[in-house]
Amino acid sequence: MAKLNPSLQFCNLSRREPAVKICGIKLNHFPGDLSRPAELARAAGAIEAFLADAAPTGRVLLINNSGFGAYGRFPEPNLEHQLELIDVNIRGLVDLTGRLLPLLKARGGAIINVASTAAFQPTPYMATYGASKAFVLHWSLALNEELRGSGVRALAVCPGPTTTDFSKRAGLRSGSVPPALSMTCEQVVLGSLRALAAGRSQVVNGWKNKTMTFVTAKLPKPLMARAAAKALGSYQVKQVRK
Repeated sequence: MAKLNPSLQFCNLSRREPAVKICGIKLNHFPGDLSRPAELARAAGAIEAFLADAAPTGRVLLINNSGFGAYGRFPEPNLEHQLELIDVNIRGLVDLTGRLLPLLKARGGAIINVASTAAFQPTPYMATYGASKAFVLHWSLALNEELRGSGVRALAVCPGPTTTDFSKRAGLRSGSVPPALSMTCEQVVLGSLRALAAGRSQVVNGWKNKTMTFVTAKLPKPLMARAAAKALGSYQVKQVRK
């Protein structure tokens, strides 16, 4: 996006400053832990003040892509991890969107919420994560309908396994997902922006993921829960780091 428009201002809200450095990009970091409401509120206020000064006009794109998972039998690795997952994947997304939505409505723009292919079926051994992404998917689709005519749209992005630090944070060994089953960050981003430009409200990244989610969405949920338990129990749980 910076290559297309070097004048764009980018705001990053996370605990740590992004490690990726891109020459010439106007990247502004606002430290804050999305699992802590007070820190999120403070960072959101700082972003609004910054935009009012540095970019007082122009549309705003809000990308909610913070999230992490947990593998194992609930409540492994521990209950605190599971509750923090809910705070970041659900409450933080809703909180930040609600705080910045008046700004988006005033200036126009869009919201991209990163869900997952896990949103389409129950996911034993990653039960809380899958349920959190089901919330993100359905909430985003409902929000998009509520926003019709407001000058703001919402897009739910549903990637499958992607080459990020997600597996490490979830407690999996490096390389637990074969390259043939995963996508690069660049592929997911490009597909998401194309879907946004096309005015879509949902995108599943990659043809393999599209096929899988189409099938799983048609089958009964109890059947899919049993099938997912067999698949995830025999494969991913074996990959949990000790």
